[in-house]
Amino acid sequence: MKRILSLFLTISLVFTLTACSSLTAVSSQSQTSQTTNADSVQTTSHGAVAATTKSTVSVANTEEILAETHDSPDDYVWDASTETSVILNSNSITADQNSVAVDGSLATITAPGNYRISGTLSDGQIVVDTSEEGVVRLILDGASIHNSNSSAIYVKNADKVVLVLAENSSNQVSDGSTYVFAEADTDEPNAAIFSKTDLTIAGSGALTVTANYNDGISSKDGLIIAGGSININAADDGIRGKDYLVVKDGSLDVTAVGDALKSDNEDETTPGYITLLAGAFNLVSGDDAMDSAGDVTIYDGSFTVVTGSGSNSALSADASAKGIKAAGNITINNGAFDLNSADDTLNANGEIVINGGSYTLASGDDAMHADISLTINTGEILINQSYEGLESAQIELNGGTIHLTSSDDGINISSGNDGSGMGGMDGGGMGPGGGNRPFGGGNPPADGGAMPQGGGPAVRTTTYSGDTSTTTSNMLTIRDGYMVINAGGDGLDANGGIEMSGGTVIVNGPTENNNGAIDYTSGFVMTGGTLIAVGSSGMAQAPDSSSTQNAILVNFSSRQDAGTLIHIQDSTSRDILTYQTVKQFQSIAFSSPELVSGGTYTISLGGSSSGSAADNLYQGGSYSGGTVYTDFTISNVVTAIGTAARNR
Repeated sequence: MKRILSLFLTISLVFTLTACSSLTAVSSQSQTSQTTNADSVQTTSHGAVAATTKSTVSVANTEEILAETHDSPDDYVWDASTETSVILNSNSITADQNSVAVDGSLATITAPGNYRISGTLSDGQIVVDTSEEGVVRLILDGASIHNSNSSAIYVKNADKVVLVLAENSSNQVSDGSTYVFAEADTDEPNAAIFSKTDLTIAGSGALTVTANYNDGISSKDGLIIAGGSININAADDGIRGKDYLVVKDGSLDVTAVGDALKSDNEDETTPGYITLLAGAFNLVSGDDAMDSAGDVTIYDGSFTVVTGSGSNSALSADASAKGIKAAGNITINNGAFDLNSADDTLNANGEIVINGGSYTLASGDDAMHADISLTINTGEILINQSYEGLESAQIELNGGTIHLTSSDDGINISSGNDGSGMGGMDGGGMGPGGGNRPFGGGNPPADGGAMPQGGGPAVRTTTYSGDTSTTTSNMLTIRDGYMVINAGGDGLDANGGIEMSGGTVIVNGPTENNNGAIDYTSGFVMTGGTLIAVGSSGMAQAPDSSSTQNAILVNFSSRQDAGTLIHIQDSTSRDILTYQTVKQFQSIAFSSPELVSGGTYTISLGGSSSGSAADNLYQGGSYSGGTVYTDFTISNVVTAIGTAARNR
C-alpha cells in the first residue's frame, strides 16, 4: 500500500523532458516547457529510430507527492530500438518476438519490454503474464481491441505495466455485456482494461474505452494517469485504482452509471485515495463523480461534473450522487470547478480544506459538508443552488469570496452527519438548536412595541441579553473574507457558537418568522468586520453582549417591501450603511467599526443612492429621498430597537 507524505505540502511542479524524437516520443499534452537533445534524435519518415535514441513521455516532477506510489521517471523512457511490433489483423495477431505468445486472437506477453500494438482485433485479448522483474510497456499506436466476453486488455501478472498512448494516435478498447470467467468462483477480470498490478497510463494520444459489462479501467493496486486524452463510457465505474488513483495530467471524459473516479481499498492502514495534480475532467455519473475510501487531494485542474442527473433530480433514500466524496479528508489547493450534483457537491467524513480555486456549485443537498470541520482559506465560491450551503461541526472562514444560495440554512453548524439534507429537519427554527434564542426570539413582552406619537418604534437601549457562552465544539469562526448569503431558512445557523473578527458577511435571510437571519445557541462574539443580516423578526438575533464591537438589532414595526433601501447615517450625515434589501423583511442586525459608543445615528427607509452597488451594498455617492424611521444612540455593545414580531 502506498500513501501520500502529507496533505499540506507546498508543491512546486517542475517540468522535465529527456531527449526524444518528435516522431516517436510520446509527450504529455499540456507541458509548458520542453528541452530536447538534438544529438540523440535520428528519425526516418516512418518514425524508425536508431538504437541510441530514447523515447520519453514528459511528466510533471512531483517527487514529494509521488514518492510512495509506483511512479518512477524511468517509466516514461525507453529505447525505441527495443520495441516489439504486435500487429492486430482482425481475427489474428502477429508478433516478431518469442516474448509474445500468440494463440489465434489471443496474445500473451510473457516478459518485460516495449510492445508497440497497432491494428484491429475484432474479438480477442491482449494479456500480460510475466513473473520477471521489470516494466512492461504496451504502446498503443492506432489499436482497436474488442473482446466480447472478457477484458480487452488483461494484466494478469507483472511487476509494473505502463500503457502508452502514442503521439497522434487514436485507440479504442471495448468489451461485451457478459463475461465468461475461467473459474466459477471468480469475477475477475471485470473491466475493459483490467490490471492486477500497478498500472500507469501515459502519452499524448487518445483512448476511447467502452465498458459494456462493468468498469472502464481498473487496477487492483495503484493507478497513475500521466497524460493522454481518455474517453470512457462504463456500465458501472469509469476509472478505479484500488490502492490509489493519481492523475498527473491529461484529459478525462468519463460517463459512468456508477462512480466516475474511484479508489476503494478499505483494508489497509492507509485507505485508497485519489490525488489529482492537473488535467481536464469532464465527469458524468449516476453515482459519485469521485469516491475515495480515504482522502481526496486536488492540486489543480479543470472540472465539469454532473451526478445523478443534476441538482434538480430526486434520489432514493439509499442513493449517493455526490460530486467529490471522501471517507477521509478533502483538500483542494487550486482548480476550476463546475459541479452539479443531485447530492452534496463536496462531502467528507473528515475535514474539508479549501486553499484556492474557483467554484460554481449546484447541489440537491449540501454544497459542502464535512463531518468534522470545513476550512476556507481563499477561493472564489459561487453556490447557485443548495438545500444547505456549508455544513460542518466547525467552520472556519479565513478568506475568499463566497456567494451562496440555499433553500434552507446558508451555513449550518451541526455535529457529524445530521441527516438534515434534502428537506430533513436540522433543528433550525423551533426545537433543539433553534429555540434557545435570546432577546428577539419567541413572543414579545406584553408591553413591548409601544409606538410614540408621530410614528416610528420606541427606542430601547437596554443591554442585549445574548447567551455569552461560546465554549462548545460546534463553532463558526469568521476571520476574513467576503460572503453573501441568500437563505430560505436561517442565514447563519450555529447549533453552538459564532465568533467573527474580520471580513464582510451579508445575509439575506428568511421571510418567515420561524427562522432568522442569524441563529445561534451558545453565543456570538463580534470583535471585528462588517455584518449585515436582514430577515424576519420573529427569531431575529444579533451578536451578544460579550462582543467588543458595537452592533444594533432593529425590529421594524411592520414588514417592509423587497428592494427597500436601509440607510444609516451618523450625526454629521456621514453614510454608515446603505443597503437595498433582496426580499421582504422586518429586521436587520448590523455591526461595524463605524458604530461608535455614544454616537447618535439615524435610520431611514426607502429613497435612492447615487453610489455604486455591489451585492446591493452601496459605496460612495449620496443618499436622498428616504423616510426617517428613528434615531438611536449607541449606549451598549448591542443596541436593540423595536420589538420582535410575534412568532408564527
